[in-house]
Amino acid sequence: MATASRSYGLQTPGTRGVEGTKRYSMVIDLRKCIGCMSCATACKAEYGVPLGVWRTWVKVGDKGRYPNTRRIFMPRLCNHCDYPVCVRNCPTQATFKHKDGFVLQRYNRCIGCRTCMVACPYNARHLLPAKRTDKNLPNMVVDKCTFCFHRVKKGLVPACVQACVGGARIFGDMNDPNSEVAKLAAKERMTVLKPELGTSPAVSYIGSDWEIMDEPHSYTNRTTQLRREFNAYKRNHKGDTFSDIVEGESTMLQITEHFFGFMGSIPHKLSQVLKSFGTFIFG
Repeated sequence: MATASRSYGLQTPGTRGVEGTKRYSMVIDLRKCIGCMSCATACKAEYGVPLGVWRTWVKVGDKGRYPNTRRIFMPRLCNHCDYPVCVRNCPTQATFKHKDGFVLQRYNRCIGCRTCMVACPYNARHLLPAKRTDKNLPNMVVDKCTFCFHRVKKGLVPACVQACVGGARIFGDMNDPNSEVAKLAAKERMTVLKPELGTSPAVSYIGSDWEIMDEPHSYTNRTTQLRREFNAYKRNHKGDTFSDIVEGESTMLQITEHFFGFMGSIPHKLSQVLKSFGTFIFG
């Protein structure tokens, strides 16, 4: 069954392995990751990412039983899927897939409805707050990792790749047999997150450990998994708010605040949509 012919909305067909096309991908060698968080820090500095949200982060887990324990790390980011669920769920086509494999955002089309956040099985999207230190930066729109599209087009690697002190992140064109990522794919055993979903992620891992990676069918068991994590957090953080339970909305108070915030932003967002629509129709 050929899946490369599928196309949804502004999404281009999958390009991995298609001759004459590019497919930018990232390989993360977990054997080299030391959990220094340089990648997350570099990303924050590159984009002015606000507190409380992340474009890329490092999941930390402990394996074994005392005294024979070790700490393992799992960098996470948008997977820039060949068949992204977020693209076909966005009602305004604010999120789209570039022909070279990047999954990107059009801030001027985003109405902050969070549909893509709910649809993303990798929990890789977040809503930017209404108040930003730099008023020129976007607000009340969904944001995510872009594989540093602006840097790649200049011949540079993403900020997280450049900052990785252990050389755990490798970036390049998977369709170029001479690229480092293609050579690694040819000789190393690599895994992706949630392969059962058929999204064909562009982020692959070497040396992965299923005890810290998501369960093989974690999308199906996601609610149970999140509830378990939430309850564990509550037991250890009495009085605090768990800020990452279901797409960043953990309590009824937060859900209510998000709802009224969204309702209050409708006039402004609607005017943006109408303006974009008028530009599209009349030029």
